[in-house]
Amino acid sequence: MTKKIIITGGAGFIGSHVVRLFVNTYPNYQIINLDKLTYAGNLMNLKDIEDKPNYKFVKGDITDAQFIDALFQEEQPDSVIHLAAESHVDRSISNPLEFVMTNVIGTVNLLNAAKELWKGNYEQHRFYHVSTDEVYGALGEEGMFTETTSYDPHSPYSASKASSDHFVRAYQDTYGLQTVISNCSNNYGSHHFPEKLIPLAINNIKNNLPIPIYGKGENVRDWLWVEDHARAIDIIFHEGKTGDTYNIGGHNEWTNIDLIHTLCNVLDKKLKRPEGSSKKLITYVTDRAGHDLRYAIDAQKLEKELGWTPSLQFEEGLEKTVDWYLNNEEWLENVTSGQYKEYYEKQYN
Repeated sequence: MTKKIIITGGAGFIGSHVVRLFVNTYPNYQIINLDKLTYAGNLMNLKDIEDKPNYKFVKGDITDAQFIDALFQEEQPDSVIHLAAESHVDRSISNPLEFVMTNVIGTVNLLNAAKELWKGNYEQHRFYHVSTDEVYGALGEEGMFTETTSYDPHSPYSASKASSDHFVRAYQDTYGLQTVISNCSNNYGSHHFPEKLIPLAINNIKNNLPIPIYGKGENVRDWLWVEDHARAIDIIFHEGKTGDTYNIGGHNEWTNIDLIHTLCNVLDKKLKRPEGSSKKLITYVTDRAGHDLRYAIDAQKLEKELGWTPSLQFEEGLEKTVDWYLNNEEWLENVTSGQYKEYYEKQYN
């Protein structure tokens, strides 16, 4: 069955894995990658599929309602998988409005365009909104987030994502748009912009730079291998129940400091350094404002209803991730130097 799908944020970390999976798995689907190419958007992530006949890149800003309306009218997409978002919590603390514009207004612009294009025929189309477990707030030492956990966002980032989730549900309830939402835990894997904990630590260890750790490193996160996440998105898009929410987690809870210690041990071996040498780079810094202590996802619904389970345990996934960064030094150098920003101009202009 032929489909035309707009995937927003497809040049980003998670989005590029989703775009690649859909382009390679469904040659009869036309995949339109819509991305603004902010600092986190990198078309070098998709060099391996950029010439595929069922792939098209469109540069554009989801906060521009006129542009979005015109794009939908021109491309006539059957469905939307919406991943485009500002996602770095630290940046949301310093500039909340940017997160409101992209994550809330941008989502509403997409919903409006879909509502108008698909009017009178909503049951034939799907709007899939990809969100985060941070909308649920923080957990104590026990318990897990489920799909019925009340929202309790604590950062401007999580507040903006919570708002966008509510708008997606409101458009289904008010207008009949066929929607589905997933909330995922922390992702890790290849092509991750090195501002986030794991790629930042890998890059800093490799270059003998300090590894900054908030507070005492006691914050707990559930880690999800990005390729497992992309596979879950594929399953939810095709088989998820309209109007439902699905939590996606890796069943891998780690404190930040234990994670970094493990990463140091892995890199010491791979870089042939004396055991324990990388741990000397750990530097404790003032904790982030409003830093949630613990997140943990209960993904039983996704497993029981749709048959998805994570394929990798964290140690195995972490080793694959480290190998990718060590084997792709050119990609990392292009990102850290800013050269990756020139790729769009060379390829598309």
